[in-house]
Amino acid sequence: MSKTIVDNQVLRPELVEGVNEDLQPTKKRIMDPLSYCASFMGGCVSIGTFSMGASLIGVLTVAQAIIAMAIGCLVIAVALVIIGCCGHKYGIGFSVQLRSSFGTTGVKIPGILRGLPAIVWFGYQSWVGAGAINSCLKLLFGFDNLVVVYALFTILQVALAIKGFEGIKWLENISCIFIIAILIYMLYVVNTQFSTELGDVFSGITGTWGMPFWAATTSFLGIYSTMIINASDYSRNVKKKVGPVFTGSIYTVAILPVTLFMGLIGLLVTAATGNSDPVVVFSTLMGSKFLTVVTLLFIAFAQVTTNVLNNIVPPSYILMESFHFKWEYATVLVGILSVVVMPWKLVTAESAAGLSLFTQFYSAFLGPIFAVMAVDYFILRKQKLDINDMYDKKGPFKGINWAAIIAILVGSICSLFIMELSWYVSLIPTGVVYYILMKVLPTSKPFRKGTIFDS
Repeated sequence: MSKTIVDNQVLRPELVEGVNEDLQPTKKRIMDPLSYCASFMGGCVSIGTFSMGASLIGVLTVAQAIIAMAIGCLVIAVALVIIGCCGHKYGIGFSVQLRSSFGTTGVKIPGILRGLPAIVWFGYQSWVGAGAINSCLKLLFGFDNLVVVYALFTILQVALAIKGFEGIKWLENISCIFIIAILIYMLYVVNTQFSTELGDVFSGITGTWGMPFWAATTSFLGIYSTMIINASDYSRNVKKKVGPVFTGSIYTVAILPVTLFMGLIGLLVTAATGNSDPVVVFSTLMGSKFLTVVTLLFIAFAQVTTNVLNNIVPPSYILMESFHFKWEYATVLVGILSVVVMPWKLVTAESAAGLSLFTQFYSAFLGPIFAVMAVDYFILRKQKLDINDMYDKKGPFKGINWAAIIAILVGSICSLFIMELSWYVSLIPTGVVYYILMKVLPTSKPFRKGTIFDS
């Protein structure tokens, strides 16, 4: 076995022997800045953002909604840089990065907390995408069988994910220009066709800069809170020359416009029509068969680009790390689980507010995970890892680090008191508790190796 050199450290071959190549340090960086930006742009077109926009009706003015989305996106960009620094430097993914803070066994807990929301969103967005395809088939050929289309659409996405990150890169890169163009056109059509209705709906809304406004930033932030903590799964593929400031700019340029377009379309369409299902709205909105088909196909395609990057890859890595699945089997299982969550129950008009609450709820757990990872890597380890310790299942990071587990429990409990701001509220309590426990908790002594507490 050839030597693997990571940050001038030689990784002992016996430590990665038998380990799936996708969990080993990245050997080939395939993303330049432009390609990385295009990948994130394609991967951020989430119909969930449409629903988040719909949930703001009657709460915020259009201007306040735009500012709330922008704040959420800027926080996302900074958070992605913070977590992704480790993966970019050492070429390791989320599941390996967790070992220094949670332990080789303890990684299953944050892994499950990260994987479950991804599977729910995968199912939800697959159902929406399948609905768009089914509407196209019905319009063009008279074929109407949503269940069959949904099954085939789910299988297609799993098959694309099995091809690995190289295939995902090209899928996202090709899609980004098409995605932005269609989003601009959709927003234009909504604004022109429903200008009177929109004027009536928003004329009586005064809005607020209080709790509902900041809750809105949490909702849009929450959609990406799953992506944030596994940022290293993406950044490990970026070429070494790309620094953190440049990377943060890439995230902002990629995420902000897409989120604004999708959130505004959701807000305006639902305000004008009373329907939060984008497939139903746009299948009757465009005014011509050609534009209807193009828009519906865009909705379907957008689900593929988002699901493959954000909702299949992360839980698949988690299954590989926690249960030693092969990549192919892990992706298939994720596809099966996405059906089990019954996504057809999530696309009803009554579900828009429920999805917002669901996002805030799981953010209450993902915020603390983010805090633990950030404190561990930047404050305790000063951005220095022993790569051999990270892959040594019998080394200092074996088992469970209870300091991390207790810290995320404390942070989650604190955030549940203010669900509307769950992600923000959890950060400081979690970080402080983790820092203190790493210093004083006897069972965390092995995990102090390489930290400022290492004596």
